[in-house]
Amino acid sequence: MDTVSLPEFEGFDWDKGNIEKNWLTHQVTPQEAEQVFFNGPLLMAADVAHSRSEKRYLVLGKTDNSRLLFIAFTMRKRRVRVISARDMNRKEKKAYEA
Repeated sequence: MDTVSLPEFEGFDWDKGNIEKNWLTHQVTPQEAEQVFFNGPLLMAADVAHSRSEKRYLVLGKTDNSRLLFIAFTMRKRRVRVISARDMNRKEKKAYEA
């Protein structure tokens, strides 16, 4: 994973549909997803494959309760807009723990 720096941001911009999708599909709350951005270590990469209409990023990080999450997001002005949040898979855990 080629890492990039987290852009400066002023908060989060949540879409109701993404909140529901992340909860129903992966049981991740918005609060858990936000915690990842404030806990280290945080691994981040550009999501080149999904950056056609807007620049997207991928993050590997952990919540306050040490839950390991994968998050896909974009920036809307100076706010993080989470697209997807889920538990890391085995490969992602290995990269995160390396």
